[in-house]
Amino acid sequence: MQLKSRFNTDKQTVVNTQTNTQLAAATSQVCPWFSSLAYGLGRNLVLPLFFRQIRITGQENIPTNGPVILAPTHRSRWDALLVAYAAGRCVTGRDLRFMVTISEFQGLQGWLVQRMGGFPVDPKRPSITTLRHGMELLHEQESLVIFPEGGIFRDGNVHSLKPGVARLALSAESNHLGLGVKILPIGINYSQPYPNWGTDVSINIGSTIEVANYANGCVKQDAKKMTGDLAKALQNLSHHESEITTHAFVQVPNS
Repeated sequence: MQLKSRFNTDKQTVVNTQTNTQLAAATSQVCPWFSSLAYGLGRNLVLPLFFRQIRITGQENIPTNGPVILAPTHRSRWDALLVAYAAGRCVTGRDLRFMVTISEFQGLQGWLVQRMGGFPVDPKRPSITTLRHGMELLHEQESLVIFPEGGIFRDGNVHSLKPGVARLALSAESNHLGLGVKILPIGINYSQPYPNWGTDVSINIGSTIEVANYANGCVKQDAKKMTGDLAKALQNLSHHESEITTHAFVQVPNS
């Protein structure tokens, strides 16, 4: 009985710690000097040295103003850096805000993400406070990055999307009529399942999805329709590593 009681206490402590982490995330913000340093190092040093070539298509589709949710496929822990490389401050002049799972908000990666304005979410028990914070960022015309698959998948296929992206976008749009929220699908593809030094990367950016076009009054049905269309868009932007090697890669300028 004592062991069971202690186990339950420890389990509750973990839950409370995760809840406190999410509550603290409601006041997330970008550290200006650190963000500038991180973007510069990542774009000009880390990524060019680690990856052999990076190919980006569709950058003209990235909104340079207004609220937008960037919805990339999730294939590696490098994805966040590559999204920032392809669609971050150096491209649009705006910092990206990342909603990441609690499991990826640990260690050095979590430390970096937090100072870049990121905040955690538990996909199994989403905190209302965390989701509300996501809505606030959209109301403030920010660029918010959410990986709709909810985890890393290395087989090149688009897996079942979580409904949270669509519901968050629809809630933000309905609470602020005329807000103009957009969702930007992004397919990230590596030449091998586990990227290492010399890997090739293909980042394909699709056309934006206009959230207002899906706001027909029934959130559940509207979110389901939007999630289905987003999944199709991501599938069209994705391919297996065997296909990447057939592409003529072009190094993207850093300027």
